[in-house]
Amino acid sequence: MRVATADLGTLAGVVAMVDGGFDPLHPGHVAYFREAAALGAPVLCNISSDAWVGAKHPVLLKQDERAEIIDAIRWIEYVHLSQTTTEDVLRALRPRFYVKGADWRDRLPAEQVAICSEAGTEIVYLDTVLDSSSAIVRRWGESVRRQA
Repeated sequence: MRVATADLGTLAGVVAMVDGGFDPLHPGHVAYFREAAALGAPVLCNISSDAWVGAKHPVLLKQDERAEIIDAIRWIEYVHLSQTTTEDVLRALRPRFYVKGADWRDRLPAEQVAICSEAGTEIVYLDTVLDSSSAIVRRWGESVRRQA
């Protein structure tokens, strides 16, 4: 179910929030969603905008397409299309859990850690995302250049 930014506060203290660009979506993301759901809270997926993804690599799937696909995944209860920063979403949502891949341990932005601390949000790191979308796109681009 899609959730508007104005309605995030209605889910405060209830959901586990996962966050990312998810472009392209890959099996590590599916494992990430499944493990987040195992925490026992409904999962809200905060999807980064096309502008955010486009700053990292060419957009493969538009944000509405990513939202539609992710909304169909059984472990995801809520989908939010972010047009601001993760920090803004964390402030508005105040999730029960903020779930990140283990690759974020010791490098999560200090502002996100502080927001979670103030809101009583537990930060949970999972060992599920074994690849990154940006790395997949980079490897694809390298293979195309080698074939040219």
